[in-house]
Amino acid sequence: MSDLFTSIKQQVAGKGIRIVLPEGKDERIVGAASALAKEGAVTPILLGQKDEIEEAAKKAGVSVDGIEVKTPETDPLFDELVEAFVERRKGKATEEDARKMLKDPNYFGTMLVYTGKADGLVSGAIHSTGDTVRPALQIIKTKPGISKVAGAMIMVRDAERYLFSDVAINIAPEAADLAENAVVSAETAQIFGIEPRVAMLSFSTKGSAKSAETEKVIEATKLAKEKAPELTLDGEFQFDAAFVPTVAAQKAPDSVLKGDANVFIFPSLEAGNIGYKIAQRLGKFEAVGPILQGLNAPVNDLSRGCNTQDVYNLSLITAAQAVNK
Repeated sequence: MSDLFTSIKQQVAGKGIRIVLPEGKDERIVGAASALAKEGAVTPILLGQKDEIEEAAKKAGVSVDGIEVKTPETDPLFDELVEAFVERRKGKATEEDARKMLKDPNYFGTMLVYTGKADGLVSGAIHSTGDTVRPALQIIKTKPGISKVAGAMIMVRDAERYLFSDVAINIAPEAADLAENAVVSAETAQIFGIEPRVAMLSFSTKGSAKSAETEKVIEATKLAKEKAPELTLDGEFQFDAAFVPTVAAQKAPDSVLKGDANVFIFPSLEAGNIGYKIAQRLGKFEAVGPILQGLNAPVNDLSRGCNTQDVYNLSLITAAQAVNK
């Protein structure tokens, strides 16, 4: 794990990356912001009431001196961001709506990212996933050619690194969604030092079973290859055929994957979420993320059960996405 974050710090150092943390009254958030500010690789911006942030810092035993603090409704940028929000929503929000919504720190923080006054956002310690992701979808929106955001985990154990997706967002993706996810997951993998070899997972390998579910993965594989023919990618694969060379040689001897896949695209959120938690709890992998993929600028969602280290880690990951967007 330390190697992963050493590499990330090297990527982002000196780039002036600013990460906005909307939940400034939370002790875990101010603890991470203090650590980031001391190291200097990333510049944190805390949102909230200054007295509440200082109280949280006191409880956490850290200092927020020198860290930029913004209170949305009294910030000098508020009117400018209200105007930009109304323009961005194109008739879906009045000025009155915008003034109300931008008092919400997630909306205000997302507007900072949209207008280039911050490079990324990390939230979710005290907000739901919806509260974090909704402003990003409304304001930042997805990249051209991407219709849905997907959530990936980097799985780390000693020198091993793998990417699992989607583990956080889309419950029942269609074939086109899986294909998009495969391509964007390969891009994410490269940011974190993984040369992508992508497996489209199923309960079948190369036609060993037939059902609507397996046909969906076969179609997704075809679409992904059309989107990114340069990728080392194949499917449909059971996990063992994608990961174990002897099984791959038996079940899919003609595949470009030889039991050496390192990016795994799950056919449903149910499978992905269960899969990464099994690897985490039984396999003793560190699960880093979820990393939201496919947005025009990086916004990432913490678990409400996160700790200070999780906030720090995800802030660095968000910075790496910003550098490589």
